[in-house]
Amino acid sequence: MNRMKRHFHASTLLLLALGVLLTGGGWPAASFSQAGKKSAPSVKAPAPAAPKNAATTKAAYLGYDEAKPILEALRDALPAALQRASAAELPSLWPQWVAARDAEIRSRLLQGDEDSVINFLLFGMTFTRRPRITLDALAQAGKEVNNSANNALLDAIKLRADDLIQGILSPGTNERLLFARRLAVSKGFDLQAATARTQLQEYLLGTLSRVLNEQSSYARILEAARLLGDPSQEFVERSKLYSARGLSSDTSLLPNFALEKTLEAITAQGLLTAGSVRRVAIVGPGLDFTDKQDGYDFYPQQTIQPFAVIDTLLRLGLAKANDLQLTTLDLSPRINDHLTRSRQRALAGQPYIVQLPRDEKGLWKEDAIAYWNRFGDRIGTSATPVAVPPGAIGLKVRAVAIRPEIVRIITPQDLNIVLQRLNRPAGEGFDLIIATNILVYYEVFEQSLALKNVEAMLRPGGFLLSNNALLELPTTNVHSLNYTTVVYSDKPNDGDHIVWYQRDGK
Repeated sequence: MNRMKRHFHASTLLLLALGVLLTGGGWPAASFSQAGKKSAPSVKAPAPAAPKNAATTKAAYLGYDEAKPILEALRDALPAALQRASAAELPSLWPQWVAARDAEIRSRLLQGDEDSVINFLLFGMTFTRRPRITLDALAQAGKEVNNSANNALLDAIKLRADDLIQGILSPGTNERLLFARRLAVSKGFDLQAATARTQLQEYLLGTLSRVLNEQSSYARILEAARLLGDPSQEFVERSKLYSARGLSSDTSLLPNFALEKTLEAITAQGLLTAGSVRRVAIVGPGLDFTDKQDGYDFYPQQTIQPFAVIDTLLRLGLAKANDLQLTTLDLSPRINDHLTRSRQRALAGQPYIVQLPRDEKGLWKEDAIAYWNRFGDRIGTSATPVAVPPGAIGLKVRAVAIRPEIVRIITPQDLNIVLQRLNRPAGEGFDLIIATNILVYYEVFEQSLALKNVEAMLRPGGFLLSNNALLELPTTNVHSLNYTTVVYSDKPNDGDHIVWYQRDGK
C-alpha cells in the first residue's frame, strides 16, 4: 500500500512538473541572447586597493587579507555566517568558513551526478531501444491543448526508466550504467532487495521532477530579466543562473568553436601574438556523459575542451606544441581521474580518441559545421568512428585520434576555483585561462572570489575567457575589454557571448 502511494506520488509530481515546464517557459537556452551588442557585458562597482599575493609553488586557499576588499565591498551580499560576524571576528572566522564552504561546494557534485543520470535517462541509447526523449519532444508536448500528450510523454519516460533500472541492476561493462549503479548504491539503495525496482523508479521519477521544476524556474528568471529590456542585465542573470544547482560535468563541442572565434578576434587586434601562449589553464574541462544539447552515450566518456583549446592555439599560431603546458583545474575526482589515466596511457604511447557527433537536424551554421570538420587537424589524425545506433537517424559522427605527445601536455589539478588558486612561481603565470559554463554555478560573491583567484594565477597582460558577466570591483586587476558573440545554429538562442577579461600590466 505504501509503495503504491509513493509510486502514485512520484508519477503525479512528475506530471505536474511536466505541466509547469511546458507551460511556464520551457527549458532555458544555454547562455545566450543576441540582443544588445554595442558594449562588452560587464558589471562595475565601488571600493580600495587589493593587497599583493605572495606566490608559492602549490595550491592554496584564498587568504583573508586578499578576500577582505571583496568582503567589504559586498557586505550586503555575503552568506549569512559571514554577514553575522563583526569586522573584528572575520579574520579568525574566515579559514573556518572557507573549509566548510569548500566541503559544501564539493558536495554539490552529487546532485550534478544525479542531473547527468537524468540526462542519461532521457537521451541515452545504450540501455534501451526506445526513442530518446528530446528537448523538442518536451517542447512539443507543451503545445498540446489537453493532457493526453503529457500522459503519453510520462508513459514513455516511465518505460525508459524501467529499461534504465534493468541496466543499473545488470550493467555489464557499460561505464555509464556502472556509474549510475554506483550513484544508486551511494544513495543507500539495496540493489538486491525485492523492492529495488520500485524504489529506483521512485527515485528516478522524483529526481526528474526536481530537474524539470528547476528548469522551469530558470526559464521564469530569464523571462523576467528579458522583459526588463536590458540585454546586459539579462546576461548578468544568465551568468549566475545555476548558483543553487548541482555541479554538472557534462560538456559539448560548440563552446570551443566560440572560443576559437574569440581567440581569432583577440589575435586580429594584436593582443595575442605568434607563439605568445605557453601556459594555459582550463577551469572545469568537463566530461561528455550525456549532455542534453547534443551528447550521446554510445561512445566512451570523453573530455573535449583541453584538446579543442590546444588545437585552436596551434591552428592560430599562438602556441607551439613543444612549448605548451595546459593545466586543468577541477574539483571532480571523476574528471581528474579520467585525465590522469588518459595521461598515463599517453605516456605508454596510446592516443586519445575523441568522437564528434553532429545531428544534421540541428540546423548548425555553416561555420560551425566547418569547425566540426576541421577539429583535431593540428593535434591528431582521422580515426574510424563508432557505429551509429539504428535509432539515431540523421546523426553523423567523425573521430580523431589525438597524438600521445599532445595528451601529455595536459596536467590535471584538483582545485576549487572559488576558494583556491594554484600559486605559480614568479614569471610563470598563465597566459590564458578558460572558464566556460563554470562560474554560472555561483552567486556574485563567490564569482568575485573566483576572479581573485584567477587574477593571482594570470600573468600581467594574461587573458581570462568566460561566457559569464563578472562583477568588476575597484580592487580587481582583471577587467573586461570586449566580447565575441557566436551563433551556433538557426535555433533560437543557440550561441554564446565570450567575454575577454585581461589582467592589468604587461
